[in-house]
Amino acid sequence: MSEAALETRGLVRRFGGLVATDNVSLRLEPGARHALIGPNGAGKTTLVNLLTGILKPTAGAVLLEGRDVSALSANARVRRGLCRTFQINQLFPAMTPAESLCLAVGERLGRGGSWLGLAGADGAILGEVEDLLRRFDLLAVMDQPTHKLAYGKQRLLEIALALARRPRVLLLDEPAAGVPEGERADILAALAALPADVTILLIEHDMDLVFRFATRISVLVAGRLLMEGSPAEVAADPRVREVYLGADAHG
Repeated sequence: MSEAALETRGLVRRFGGLVATDNVSLRLEPGARHALIGPNGAGKTTLVNLLTGILKPTAGAVLLEGRDVSALSANARVRRGLCRTFQINQLFPAMTPAESLCLAVGERLGRGGSWLGLAGADGAILGEVEDLLRRFDLLAVMDQPTHKLAYGKQRLLEIALALARRPRVLLLDEPAAGVPEGERADILAALAALPADVTILLIEHDMDLVFRFATRISVLVAGRLLMEGSPAEVAADPRVREVYLGADAHG
């Protein structure tokens, strides 16, 4: 068996008497397109926070490319190639997409200073920024303040900023949350175009997006993994249909 890109072994997180994550063992293969679903209160956000180092486990371990990173900070995990987006945008509202991406690329390359200084000093940074703007259909709004962008564009910018870190594992926490129906196709297109060598874990309530994107799905209920399988297996499982998808979901 090949080494997992991201793995948890018996992961537990307690908050006093509440067990939010209960003995979760999850494995993402390199290049996976994996989704994590579950009803509200299932523990998905807690699990993502454990994976990324915002929370430390009560028991169990998180392994990144075979190395135990359970004790590492969130920043240290980012430096090792594990990045995430958030349910609520973590953006600089007064900056433009071009400025934000320039700073993100410059930070990855270990260069400080203003975005203008970075861009002026290194044409390679500008080239990478332009590529990201094009990939996420942001060229037309590259010079607009982020707070003026349509919400779907803001979500695309957050994914672009995560990709600017050149992650090997990327956790996408509800990228379609709050996005109007007419803009969701842009989110799906952006996800489909992510580099094949980047391992993706998608946490999402939009089942159409999940079933079109993921090749494997894990179902979390009350902090425990209920089941894992292909989209067809998950859609057909009567337990999943009962607790989450609904009796007539996806056929």
